[in-house]
Amino acid sequence: MRTSGFEGAPYPVGIDEDGRERLVFIDGEVPVPPYPDWSQSDTALASIARLLRGLHDAARGFDPRGLTWSDGLADPAGGTVVCHNDVEPSNVVFRDGIAVALLDFEFAAPGRPVYDLAHLARLCVPIDDDFDQARLGWLPADRPARLRLVADAYGLDRDGRAALLPAMDDAIDRIEAAARRSVDAGDPNSVEMWNRTGGSERYARRRRWWNDHLDPFAAALL
Repeated sequence: MRTSGFEGAPYPVGIDEDGRERLVFIDGEVPVPPYPDWSQSDTALASIARLLRGLHDAARGFDPRGLTWSDGLADPAGGTVVCHNDVEPSNVVFRDGIAVALLDFEFAAPGRPVYDLAHLARLCVPIDDDFDQARLGWLPADRPARLRLVADAYGLDRDGRAALLPAMDDAIDRIEAAARRSVDAGDPNSVEMWNRTGGSERYARRRRWWNDHLDPFAAALL
């Protein structure tokens, strides 16, 4: 990606003896829940969308065939552009309230850019039930307007805007399926989070909220 001019990702420098990858440190602020007010601004959100567009543009010339990728959150429709698939505030480095780098490429995999953008929207607009938004410290906001801001800042064209809402359905389904697989496999962190956040009801709340508010989001993208 750096050969394509994209500077918004840590540069790998080696593998330690214990198998952990070493990366160049990127200076800046990384917000964690409850997310601070500055990280919830429209300016911050737009900068994240622009950064993701930079990643996608840089990745278009990369051939991902023949390589091994995580399938945990991978686009069910497939694709050829390497996507991050987990762009949420705590995976973004900011300087002066502007996103400058993406972290944690654990779930990176080839897919459609619009599907990656849908995950960004799910996590950063966010697309979630009011209870779960508040649990992470999200303040009340005009969520449809924030989704429009994501589309505008990314530079999504007419066809892309039409594809974004179906991609959002895919992203919502995919994260639930991934969580269930981890719980069924007995991963202790996944089981703890599943129980702490309400189990299957947590995902049902999100789906109900999304279905109940779909029309305003669709109107915002026109």
